[in-house]
Amino acid sequence: MIFPLHTRRLVTQVYCGLKSGSHQKWVILDMARPSSNLAEFREAFAKAKHIAVITGAGVSAESGVPTFRGAGGYWRKWQAQHLATPEAFSRNPSRVWEFYHYRREVMLTKNPNPAHLAIAECESRLSKQGRKVVVITQNIDELHRKAGTRNLFEIHGSLFKTRCTTCGSVKENYRSPVCPALEGKGAPDPEVQDAAIPVGDLPRCEQNGCNGLLRPNVVWFGETLDSNLLGEVEKELEICDLCLVVGTSSVVYPAAMFAPQVAARGVPVAEFNMESTPATMGFTFHFQGPCGTTLPPALARHETELIS
Repeated sequence: MIFPLHTRRLVTQVYCGLKSGSHQKWVILDMARPSSNLAEFREAFAKAKHIAVITGAGVSAESGVPTFRGAGGYWRKWQAQHLATPEAFSRNPSRVWEFYHYRREVMLTKNPNPAHLAIAECESRLSKQGRKVVVITQNIDELHRKAGTRNLFEIHGSLFKTRCTTCGSVKENYRSPVCPALEGKGAPDPEVQDAAIPVGDLPRCEQNGCNGLLRPNVVWFGETLDSNLLGEVEKELEICDLCLVVGTSSVVYPAAMFAPQVAARGVPVAEFNMESTPATMGFTFHFQGPCGTTLPPALARHETELIS
């Protein structure tokens, strides 16, 4: 199996949600079947000083978060990729805000599951031993943050931040509803009609009287990821000595190339997922099943750990 190995310059040019193009370097990774031996993984875990954890929608799905991917992944009659674009927002900001308002309201009812909590506990515990855990997530639901993760890179943004389309100001926003006009709106049922909220009544910027139209501060399909943030992620991946890939399909770029890039350095990579992915055969370990079941024993305190 062949995977792309990109330089940082190329990484920053890859668009969210798209597969990479043809202008790339290639490496052929070891085709040996990945191990599912937990004891072997635990040995690698006990030795690791700098662990990178890459997470995707599969982690949040176990908390009951809709993924809007695959069969049945619709909000009303639209799939996410038809709403989460700059063009969709330009054409119909009311409809897009209804979609994100619904997602925000759903997330306010959800809690971290055992996978989120195991990662956060591991980070806290290992930090006391002079070891580091960083989490690189494609999720925008803030469940890692809610679980207590501190070293967190939210590469696709957050549902609970807004960005002004006029002045560019980014602010945390946990209001429910996000604006009065959206109260009671956003029902996902196919028969529900658009609210057709006037643009002036949609969320507006309060920065220095700007009053510009706000948008969710998330990376939409067709948009580039923040190059400074990706630069920080690249630095973490370059120095990690163990990498975990948790609940991700490994098909959305640029995140899909993070773990193969680490594996190409000869660093152990462990995949925790409900099923195999296009990247599985390039990894050292693969643990199949719900992340909330497979991850906690993998990250539990090792007998060699010294707790002060």
